[in-house]
Amino acid sequence: MDIAAVRQYLTGLQDRIVDHFGALGGKPFIRDSWERPEGGGGVSRLVEGGELLERGGVGFSHVMGTKLPPSASAHRPEIAGRPWEAMGVSLVFHPVNPHVPTVHMNVRFFAAKSPDGDPAKGVWWFGGGMDLTPYYGVEEDCVHFHRVNKAALDAVDPQLHPRFKQWCDEYFYNKHRQEPRGIGGTFFDDYNAAGFEKSFAVMRAVGDAFIPAYSPIAEKRRGLAYGERERDFQCYRRGRYVEFNLVWDRGTHFGLQSGGRTESILMSLPPVVKWRYDWKPEAGTPEARLHTDFLVPKDWVGAK
Repeated sequence: MDIAAVRQYLTGLQDRIVDHFGALGGKPFIRDSWERPEGGGGVSRLVEGGELLERGGVGFSHVMGTKLPPSASAHRPEIAGRPWEAMGVSLVFHPVNPHVPTVHMNVRFFAAKSPDGDPAKGVWWFGGGMDLTPYYGVEEDCVHFHRVNKAALDAVDPQLHPRFKQWCDEYFYNKHRQEPRGIGGTFFDDYNAAGFEKSFAVMRAVGDAFIPAYSPIAEKRRGLAYGERERDFQCYRRGRYVEFNLVWDRGTHFGLQSGGRTESILMSLPPVVKWRYDWKPEAGTPEARLHTDFLVPKDWVGAK
């Protein structure tokens, strides 16, 4: 199990993404290195007020601790309280133009040591995924995003995509609103069944697919005209994004419960958000189409 290789891949991935979107958006990402008192640290890369991104954060962290927080052991009670180590890259991009979707991507590795120090009794897994959250849906964009995800996973194992696509639809769901956060993508967690090398390859496939999955969409939609109405709806829908991240997201919970760096954990939140009481878009409008045509589970790969 080559943990150093995982770290090297993740730091390189962060650099590649930041360089690409810094150039695309016309403004470089700032760099903020930090250390965690209990162990480890990371590098947060952030841009605000760019031409493409109103706010975009790409964080790398490699942290460890002596006692696993509850959020990480909820699905594996046998490892509760063990010494642990976690690393990953997580990003969220909130674009300026409401016609450009918000996007999230995360790839991560986790290990919990055996209390007696026996490596054979240790537990490890990979996780990750990406999902797209449009405000004004375009079928062409949804198809592209899902097809890139499928092709990336198929190159490792053709059986993975259907399962990871469904997992994404189920995970990124605001249960209290009874609606999906967006149009999905891929998601997986606690993945180690294929052995270390192949599981690592799955994580790399997802990470490497992010730029080709999202960049063409951003480039195509960034110049579309919009006004106060579209901006208002974008800010309203961002509220749903905030609700999911704070109420349901396991990564947010893990970071806060493990004493993580709050600024880095909450870097995913949009800078401007609106809430309204019991508001619904008027039938037949582009805003209503988001709910009827896009915020529903679909086989986007097979769409014509």
